Amino acid sequence: MTLLGMIRHGRTAWNGEGRMTGRADIPLTDQGRAALAGCRPPGALDGASWHVSPLLRARQTAAIISGGAVDIEIEARLIEMDFGAYEGHTLEELRADPDAGMAANEARGLDFLPPGGESPRMVQSRLAPFLAELGRTGGRHIAVTHKSVIRAIFAAAHDWDMMGRPPVKLGWDRAHLFAVDAQGAVTPVEMNVPLLPNKGGNP
Repeated sequence: MTLLGMIRHGRTAWNGEGRMTGRADIPLTDQGRAALAGCRPPGALDGASWHVSPLLRARQTAAIISGGAVDIEIEARLIEMDFGAYEGHTLEELRADPDAGMAANEARGLDFLPPGGESPRMVQSRLAPFLAELGRTGGRHIAVTHKSVIRAIFAAAHDWDMMGRPPVKLGWDRAHLFAVDAQGAVTPVEMNVPLLPNKGGNP
């Protein structure tokens, strides 16, 4: 079995403001870096191979929680969902705009599609070859990535159409563990696994 642990990047300024952050390459805030300092992935992921979104916030997170002591592979397919015309806006702004059509779009679940962007279903399709590669490789793997990417894999693992409440409420400062088979199908192992203190410290 391949074990995949997914970890979201730390906090950015736009996260703190509730802005949709897709491809905008925004760094971690000082507070975001401080919150990650001294943390490492859970023990179930010891010895894992690291795969990291190319965006700066994910690369910074991986550098901190890995302690800088492991080889990290930049994986383009782990980049955040493309929010198109919604990029930089808050949900409140978009819901208040009668021309945005947010109610109808949000009601599409997996097929929610920002103008000029990606849907969660498109993200699942983008990730499918990557997951199949991991499934054939076996072993343990860590993906440092983004909220919408983790939600897309979570939805596939739980057969959730992204309508209504999720099967499990995800904590975004924790790791989420999935099993991946040789065809790239994912099943849940354990959600919301706390990061551990790194007694050796981090840079």
